Amino acid sequence: MSIQITTELIKELRDSTGVSVMQCRKALEEAEGDMEKALLVLKKKSSDIAMKKADREAHEGAITVISNGNKTVIFTLYCETDFVAKNEDFVNLANTLANKALNEGVEAMKESSTELINTVVQKCGEKIELGKVELVEGDVVGSYVHMGKTAVVVSLEGGSTEIARDIAMHIAAMKPAYITREEIDEKASSAVREMFAKEVSESDKPEDIKAKMLEGKISTYFKEQTLLDQSFIKNPDITIATLLSNNKAVIKSVSRESIG
Repeated sequence: MSIQITTELIKELRDSTGVSVMQCRKALEEAEGDMEKALLVLKKKSSDIAMKKADREAHEGAITVISNGNKTVIFTLYCETDFVAKNEDFVNLANTLANKALNEGVEAMKESSTELINTVVQKCGEKIELGKVELVEGDVVGSYVHMGKTAVVVSLEGGSTEIARDIAMHIAAMKPAYITREEIDEKASSAVREMFAKEVSESDKPEDIKAKMLEGKISTYFKEQTLLDQSFIKNPDITIATLLSNNKAVIKSVSRESIG
């Protein structure tokens, strides 16, 4: 005798899972009306769907930054389209996993993330995968998130949360490649020198002038690419190095992530 799948059963399963009415009906039919078995059917299907989408590329998504006390998590979750990135289920998933990372630790969050991700994959029909997840600890931490697509977290020794946030905003806008000149390796230095040497060689200036031109171009280039040498975006009359010095602060760490 076939089991009647009532509207009440379908509604109960849909309320607890969020998947479509048709998916709930099929799961209940397969489970012969048993709610627990139907939940298992949906979990297996969500896992199968996620595996089928594993080879697809996920370049959109959202970045979340959350804090609690002296801990801050920068969390990235990827999907395939901007439409899904703005979907309520996707946003809730990102917030749930980010909070898990903050409260339970990054590794513990990763271990329990698969089932939660697969459930949302089943709902939205796109590949979803974890991106960068980083825990930053410090007494003076500031963060800045731009449109959910770029996030920066700055940890300072000294200074204030406001200064850390201002520097995070500056980094998001100016995108420095280095924090200090000491980070510039020989390979990068040689590549830039070669690039400008070709440009300077086309000048008809005397060799000694061309040598000075070359060094000037290299210096200007790396000044624009180095955080401490950049003019502070909120007050171009001072550099970031001066801002830090004026506030008796030193940068401990910078975490930056962008999508798209």
